[in-house]
Amino acid sequence: MIKVGIVGGTGYTGVELLRLLAAHPGVELTAITSRSEKGLKVADMFPNLRGRVDLAFVEPSPAVLEACDAVFFATPNGTAMKMVPELLAAGVRVIDLAADFRLGDPAEWQQWYGMAHACPELLAEAVYGLPEVNREAIRAARLVANPGCYPTAVQLGFLPLIEAGLIDDAQLIADAKSGVSGAGRKAEVHTLLCEAGENFKAYGVGGHRHLPEIRQGLARAAGHAVGLTFVPHLTPMIRGIHATLYGRLKSGAGAGDLQALYESRYASETFVDVLPAGSHPETRSVRGANTCRIAVHRPQGGDTIVVLSVIDNLVKGAAGQAVQNLNLMFGQPETAGIDGIALLP
Repeated sequence: MIKVGIVGGTGYTGVELLRLLAAHPGVELTAITSRSEKGLKVADMFPNLRGRVDLAFVEPSPAVLEACDAVFFATPNGTAMKMVPELLAAGVRVIDLAADFRLGDPAEWQQWYGMAHACPELLAEAVYGLPEVNREAIRAARLVANPGCYPTAVQLGFLPLIEAGLIDDAQLIADAKSGVSGAGRKAEVHTLLCEAGENFKAYGVGGHRHLPEIRQGLARAAGHAVGLTFVPHLTPMIRGIHATLYGRLKSGAGAGDLQALYESRYASETFVDVLPAGSHPETRSVRGANTCRIAVHRPQGGDTIVVLSVIDNLVKGAAGQAVQNLNLMFGQPETAGIDGIALLP
């Protein structure tokens, strides 16, 4: 059994990790940390875990975490980087669900996150945890940077087109919408029911923290820098991300069979579902599941390609993908603990 600890177990990502890991046949939950809730039974905070998780929150001390085989960080940005070096030195493997190790350039990290990186020497070692791209590197990794939710939906949607060199990657557009749980469990006015309900708005148009992460991933696929306009929106739902992606065919390039391109690229990917031609994926079709559903369109046979990509931001966009990475790192079946069917209605 893999002995697993979770640092930051009181947020939405933390409880989603607990939901998935509690049913994982190869995992033993060893420690769940929270300084503010120390001593409180986890199931008293999250009643859905009654009878499945019989642990209390503890402080994130080195002695507790170093007894684990793997530690997940479901913490605010800037927390993991202060603790990870000591855990790695103790032989613990780490999966960080925040952004501390996603960007390879420490100067870019400081620009977007407003703080100096505490261990920039580890940025080159950290493996970006998108299994559909970095599966073999993840297997051998000590430190995995779990991708963000928007970056997962956007990258999986664009990758086949970029890898095939079909679109002008200097003019990419990602128009993405997220449920309110993407903002986390903290109390803020803009996420109150009376503020977010029956409302729809864009935010971060001038620059969102996920922009450099998406650009970095797409640039690696393209082999050069890409141009991306990324506009996120807040929608009045709890879970889900819907990314509508636009790319212009290169001058003189034939589109070929786009449906076949996508089906071939993801043929062996259990957690990417390419829908039949003409489909329109819905966020409800992935709610609670570690699945990205994609449809590719070429409206009126023109030179603009439109890709629709949907995920559950808390599962394939966070905790589910983190468990997928854990499975790869420890030689478990990749679907272990995350092969559930989406919830309907």
